[in-house]
Amino acid sequence: MTSTVELTYESTSRYAQVRPDLRLHYHEAGVGNGPTIVLLHGGGPGASSWSNFSRNIPVLADNFHVLAVDQPGFGRSDKPIDHPQYFTHSASALNDLLDHLQITERVHLLGNSLGGGAAVRFALDYPDRAGKLVLMGPGGLSVNVFAPDPTEGVKNLAKFNYEPTRANLEAFLRIMVFDQSLITEELIDERFASASQPESLAATRAMGKSFSGPDFEQGMLWREAYKLRQPVLLIWGREDRVNPIDGAIVATKMLPRVQLHVFGGCGHWAQLEKFDEFNRLASDFLAGSRVSRTAQEG
Repeated sequence: MTSTVELTYESTSRYAQVRPDLRLHYHEAGVGNGPTIVLLHGGGPGASSWSNFSRNIPVLADNFHVLAVDQPGFGRSDKPIDHPQYFTHSASALNDLLDHLQITERVHLLGNSLGGGAAVRFALDYPDRAGKLVLMGPGGLSVNVFAPDPTEGVKNLAKFNYEPTRANLEAFLRIMVFDQSLITEELIDERFASASQPESLAATRAMGKSFSGPDFEQGMLWREAYKLRQPVLLIWGREDRVNPIDGAIVATKMLPRVQLHVFGGCGHWAQLEKFDEFNRLASDFLAGSRVSRTAQEG
């Protein structure tokens, strides 16, 4: 599934002062099309909405109004370090962004890893604003049943935060994918240039600390998953080494209206490694086409 739309970083780039102390950066495409879909990226060093979704945005924009948001602390958004538990922090910022943009209808949410957790927190805290959820290896819902905890990916993230070298960043990125050809020198350089900035490092460390802060239970989304009434599509890579596939077991048990799709030969970045299949699967689900409860590709 491809698109003929030519979109660039700068042509889609937008800013919104959603609070006196918080400016968010986001990408917008497909204005005037279908319902609004909000894309929320993962939490790795140097991550941003464009780094996670630049190839997907033009495809989704053929049928949806797309908002790909740099979550607080990432990309070109402001990077506060004094904030509540991160999922709550990001969900609240998204709610303010929708107010700023005067979007009153329900929005669909597509989140990867950290962004998946933020999407779930948004749906829990603002249920009247959330439509369907597409979640790829989501944080907070992933409870490891068989895999060790912390996982390889989490360990490598912590290692970079402690010692932010290019080599440690490359080691982290290589755990993200099954197809190692996706980790190019250009990608490593681009992510390192962003991740090694002092304000980015401070924001990433603050994000991590928020998961053990006084309101850490806000991050234990699996305990509240039964409250969600929105349809949820879980997408997992069988070779995910950040949030391993066994993390889906509790989520599929707790979520009332859930479907699960597992890609073989795929790591944590399903939207890139299984590009065409992912775009088709997500678009069909959001448009209302039936997706089997459990599907698996080898």
